[in-house]
Amino acid sequence: MAGGYLSPESKSLCVESPAGQDVVALREIGVVDAVGIAKKPSKPLVKSGEGKRIPFGEDSFDFIFSAAGGIERSSAPVEFAGEVGRTLRPGGIAVFHVKANDTYSFNSFVDLFNCCKVEKSHDIEGFDSSMPHIREIVLRKEGARVSSDPKSGYKQELVNHAEPLIEEEPLKPWITLKRNVKNIKYLPSMVDISFKNRYVYVDVGARSYGSSIGSWFRKQYPKQNKTFHVYAIEADKHFHKEYELKKGITLLPYAAWVKNETLTFEINGDPGDKEKVAAAKGRGMGRIQPERIQGFDFADWLKNTVSENDFVVMKMDVEGTEFDLIPRLFETGAICLVDEIFLECHYNRWQRCCPGQRSPKYEKTYDQCLQLFTSLRQSGVLVHQWW
Repeated sequence: MAGGYLSPESKSLCVESPAGQDVVALREIGVVDAVGIAKKPSKPLVKSGEGKRIPFGEDSFDFIFSAAGGIERSSAPVEFAGEVGRTLRPGGIAVFHVKANDTYSFNSFVDLFNCCKVEKSHDIEGFDSSMPHIREIVLRKEGARVSSDPKSGYKQELVNHAEPLIEEEPLKPWITLKRNVKNIKYLPSMVDISFKNRYVYVDVGARSYGSSIGSWFRKQYPKQNKTFHVYAIEADKHFHKEYELKKGITLLPYAAWVKNETLTFEINGDPGDKEKVAAAKGRGMGRIQPERIQGFDFADWLKNTVSENDFVVMKMDVEGTEFDLIPRLFETGAICLVDEIFLECHYNRWQRCCPGQRSPKYEKTYDQCLQLFTSLRQSGVLVHQWW
């Protein structure tokens, strides 16, 4: 029965699908010890419960079934998966009907289950217009499984579909890079991000709310109707007050750095720029007035704030410090936690104000920036050139 996974003695559970219908179907094929759970119970076949809080003890079931995209619609897919793993007996089978029609969403789904191995995965025709195509995934409860990493083939596949990098240094970078935004292939426009626990946007070097959070991310980034929590990392105290009344935003009033230490800023002149730009230890750190600023280990913070089950988007504009922060993210493994990066790379670019002159603020060249972008993509990180 059911592909050899069920017997009349199987103790079975139907979770947050059309549970009553599923239980009846199981009993009709001889699985008499079948029960369902749903937010709206229908006793005696369906009891009150939900995927993230299954009202049964550990190792209770030989077979668990969830159809109609129940785990996709769950507000807590990690808890849903954990409850399935908790109540499924060792060697037991869990079957899910989900959309998961791309490799990213499939692997995101599998990553939710650290106790199970994929036994089978195939596509079947849907039963109605809400899910015309269904991916049936069969899991067997075993031991711990190693999660995927950015070098996995499916992430590299996404990088291969990204917009090409601008290989030739633009003569007017302030125009070329801004126009390039129209070419960007956003990750949520390529794949389904439903199987993630939380959705997080980290703006490193946020400046004002309208600089990118309000003007770009909240208006233009394709979110697939997901609610993102925003972390704004900005050391300049002149921008802090406007974040106080913004909902869904956590302000970190510090400078992202490679370790926890106080940074001393020096003033560097910038020809043609009315603003003075501060530099910490010889590296650009943003438009901050000369003072001592607290820096924090950004990679360590990231590892303590998000998990690989979260969907994490990052924008980084740190006035040259990207050449310190990106290697640190690789060194600590924190880069594995980021799904998509929008990176502004700072180099001695041609100046808008002064034709024929390059910016003296930065020592790096465009080729070094290009090498940074290339190394990220070769490692399976979906990074875009930002401006």
